[in-house]
Amino acid sequence: MNFPLPEFVTVSAANPWTYVVFGLIGFAFGFSLEMSGFGDSRKLAAQFYFTEMTVIKVMFTAIVTAMVLLFGAVGLGILNFNQVWVNPTYLSSGILGGLIMGVGFIVGGFCPTTSLASASTGKIDGILFMLGGFVGAFLFGESESLFDNWYTNSGYFGRVTLDQVFGLPIGVVVLLVVLMALFMFWGSEQLERIFGKRDLTKEPKLRIAGAGVLLAAAVAVVLIGSPTLKDKYNNLKFTRTETVEQLNADPIVNTYTYTADEMLANRLVFITPAEAFKARYNQAMKPVYLDVRSEADYNLYHIEDALNVPLDRIEEVIPVLLTEPPANTVFIVMSNDETAAVEAWKILSASSVGNVYILEGGVNNWIAFFGKDDKTLAVQPKPNAGDDELGFIFPAALGSDYESCSPNPVEYEKLEFEAKIKLQLKRDKSGGGCG
Repeated sequence: MNFPLPEFVTVSAANPWTYVVFGLIGFAFGFSLEMSGFGDSRKLAAQFYFTEMTVIKVMFTAIVTAMVLLFGAVGLGILNFNQVWVNPTYLSSGILGGLIMGVGFIVGGFCPTTSLASASTGKIDGILFMLGGFVGAFLFGESESLFDNWYTNSGYFGRVTLDQVFGLPIGVVVLLVVLMALFMFWGSEQLERIFGKRDLTKEPKLRIAGAGVLLAAAVAVVLIGSPTLKDKYNNLKFTRTETVEQLNADPIVNTYTYTADEMLANRLVFITPAEAFKARYNQAMKPVYLDVRSEADYNLYHIEDALNVPLDRIEEVIPVLLTEPPANTVFIVMSNDETAAVEAWKILSASSVGNVYILEGGVNNWIAFFGKDDKTLAVQPKPNAGDDELGFIFPAALGSDYESCSPNPVEYEKLEFEAKIKLQLKRDKSGGGCG
């Protein structure tokens, strides 16, 4: 049989103008840094003496402007925030790294990106700082194995945002951050007046109008609100490519667009036990089996390596599913039949977790398919089993210790099935840094 190959979607290849856009954004970023004086270590260091607060004002202006535009687009349904990469939070190593970088900033007068801006204009201190950063990154890479366990596990919280930390609506968080930034702008000018002896009467009045527009936009984000999970589900669109082979001619490639309900109605996301089993041995993908049944049913019988995440807790693991798994991960959701698995699929898909499929017929169908030759199973059919209940009576709770929980790959080497999995590679993590 033939395994399906990943369908790569390369925006830059489809539209070469993407490179031009990236180049223009990079140019504008570098131009803004240099224009703001970020290439001058004396101006950067002056913020620590409260005589020149341009760095703080520019950085917070960029942060709150991007935040207002981002969550305004989210509220209007233009952008799906779950598809935006958010760096995982490593609290302990983040605090230590921040302290080290802060000391380096004070002593050297640069952060990594501002040293690049300075070096690009030929400043010796910027060039040396940048080279020092490269050496430090190299030494970290060579010694990382000595403390890998600490910095990757100590204080790890995964993908977490302020609205989750404080339990507040996103719009309220945006407004609070904007108010905090405006207070910092005002406070920075007072520090410049006191320590830097600056005459604020000569400052352009346009900054006050800009602050008003920013505040009004933040209030608008609060009023717009954020789309609910139901709204996200109703707006889902899935693109499927089907290839029709022809005799003595090139194959015909057809592309179809489906809503989420159409995907379910056409059973395009239901995969047979055979395909779910074979996915384990397909090197093009990494299957993760999510068992959304109760802990009691899971303990009675479950597929080997399946993770038990009861349906009522499925939303708790979404930040992890969006952050940690490799791009070629396929999530195979299962319940006793299909009811709970379908609900889990809806939640995961609406939350932008990619490559989610449902085990056709659930665990009951898996047992019926692989359990008929399982000498360790010895189960009896359960008469009058209700909706999404186990259809068998188990003499003992052996979990995954039954033979059929992990079928022999040699015995089932020639399994035939209609492949439903169409691997869509999700966006991988992107880098970040200070201005």
